[in-house]
Amino acid sequence: MRPNRSIPPCSVIPELGYPNVSRAINWLCGAFGFDLRLRVAHHRAQLNVGAGAIVVKELAQNEAPLTGAGWRTHAIMVRIADVEDHYANALGYGVRILREPADYPFGERQYTCLDLGDHAWTFSQTIADASPEGWGGVASR
Repeated sequence: MRPNRSIPPCSVIPELGYPNVSRAINWLCGAFGFDLRLRVAHHRAQLNVGAGAIVVKELAQNEAPLTGAGWRTHAIMVRIADVEDHYANALGYGVRILREPADYPFGERQYTCLDLGDHAWTFSQTIADASPEGWGGVASR
């Protein structure tokens, strides 16, 4: 995998949704010992713990699986070598696509889909080593 300063170097990155990202960051860092790695405005952050990482994101009402309140509470991000091959294979299995493959200014090409249990998965290929400050992120270290 290519290095990219804008994404944790882990292969699997859980994405957890919270109604208040700032409060979640403070709580997770205080209660579970996470460290803030990167902050993206008010809606997203990357936290490290040991060799692992999670993404804390603002809840989005238009995504599934949903809680009783109509909000997605989690997703899984997996870093892969080739989004196009992975996407083609997933289509062959009939996965439901939420977001087609697209390039993002933070140096990743990603697509998002639902698995057979309606769990959301984002598959991410590093296409550039993007400085967080170059696209609006704020690195903490």
